[in-house]
Amino acid sequence: MTDSTLEDVDRIARAAQLAFAVTVRTDDRTRAAWMRAAADALDADAATLVELAGRETALPEARLTGEVARTTAQLRLFASVVEEGSYLEAAIDHPNPSTTPPTPDLRRVLRPVGPVAVFAASNFPFAFSVAGGDTASALAVGCPVVVKAHPGHPETSRRAAEVMTAALASAGAPEGVFAMIEGFDAGLALVDHPAIKAVGFTGSVRGGRALFDRAAARPEPIPFYGELGSLNPVVVTPAADAARGAALAEGLAGSFQLGAGQFCTKPGVVLVPEASALEAALPQHLVPQPRLLTPSFADGFAAGSERVAGIEGVEIVATGAAGDGPATVVAATDAPTLVAHAEELLEEVFGPFTLLVRYRDEAERDAVIDRMPGNLTATVHREADDDVAELVARLEEIAGRVLFSGWPTGVAVAWAQQHGGPYPSATSPFTSVGATAVRRFQRPVAYQDAPADVLPPALHDDNPLGIPRRIDGRLLLP
Repeated sequence: MTDSTLEDVDRIARAAQLAFAVTVRTDDRTRAAWMRAAADALDADAATLVELAGRETALPEARLTGEVARTTAQLRLFASVVEEGSYLEAAIDHPNPSTTPPTPDLRRVLRPVGPVAVFAASNFPFAFSVAGGDTASALAVGCPVVVKAHPGHPETSRRAAEVMTAALASAGAPEGVFAMIEGFDAGLALVDHPAIKAVGFTGSVRGGRALFDRAAARPEPIPFYGELGSLNPVVVTPAADAARGAALAEGLAGSFQLGAGQFCTKPGVVLVPEASALEAALPQHLVPQPRLLTPSFADGFAAGSERVAGIEGVEIVATGAAGDGPATVVAATDAPTLVAHAEELLEEVFGPFTLLVRYRDEAERDAVIDRMPGNLTATVHREADDDVAELVARLEEIAGRVLFSGWPTGVAVAWAQQHGGPYPSATSPFTSVGATAVRRFQRPVAYQDAPADVLPPALHDDNPLGIPRRIDGRLLLP
């Protein structure tokens, strides 16, 4: 691996700044064409990308093939988002002298912030990496992107960057609109560079918090949109356990072992009633695991499992058969122990691990939830006659997405998706997956009594873009 020099970072960031002078004036349809060209090129190169990623990550071909498809679907979704136009949140208030104070002619729209730094993830070498959702959402709204590659899959990253760069150039995008750097020090220099106006990050709490603090400490602080750690609690009601505990055990096993437990939405804490059918059936569904993505992940998994097992009141109730990677671990404790040792037990163990928390009544269940940090997801398994309104209200406070009767490891790329939550799951409430991910890389600008010839097209009276807009308080569709 060849690290980028500080001179490389400066040159690339300055090129992105020059490119922004072009992209900020580029219309939505043109940028959408760039996105689709990049998607088409990645699809055409999928076989090579999958082969490289398979060698570097040991992830199976089917998983990687599906991830390339997800990645290109994201690029195409954001092309559709900018063409549809509501992402601009265009609003017009016509003059009204009768208000207090009088309202002038006011017109507001969202504008791109400028060049964006994206830190690629390790556990998704495509969908949250070089051409992933952060890159796609920033490019779509007119922000040039500089990606800091993850060292866990350097050849895959280089190939994806080459494909993206060539495709964007062929589609007419300006030079400097997209680039990639490598290396720890280069990543720090990128966050520090004055040309960079926002950062997107997917990774650990420790690494993300360090970069978050660094972005805030700049002479000109910039927004840092980090997706960090998450426990993704699951609550199983007594009625649900009695009705289908064995089936829930199979679903849980499939979810927390998926991808060797290396998903940010892995269910890491599961609240079950005492003597649950789920706990009894779970051991039979543990399977051998592949090697983890990096040696540091393997070391962290071993240390985390040992830390949890060493706490008084915690027992290891099941371990899986050995495979190429670590054996799956299922630990269990009761609610009072969890509450007493929340700081230690509610630290994420990344890998094929889950913690069952046995509760005797709703008061114990709620006491556990009240100790939970912020999460990307929370899941409820209930029966039709279970009253869970108060439970859901509690879960809304600690999670960005609340699921019912499913499992959190599937994250659809859609308009209504929310992939973010209270800290430490994320540093911002905005989603990093789905249509509104673009909001992270925009800022509002209002124009007061501006002549028509200086207004962005989205704010012209005749609505030349044909987009949804709010006019004098009313949402009007084209």
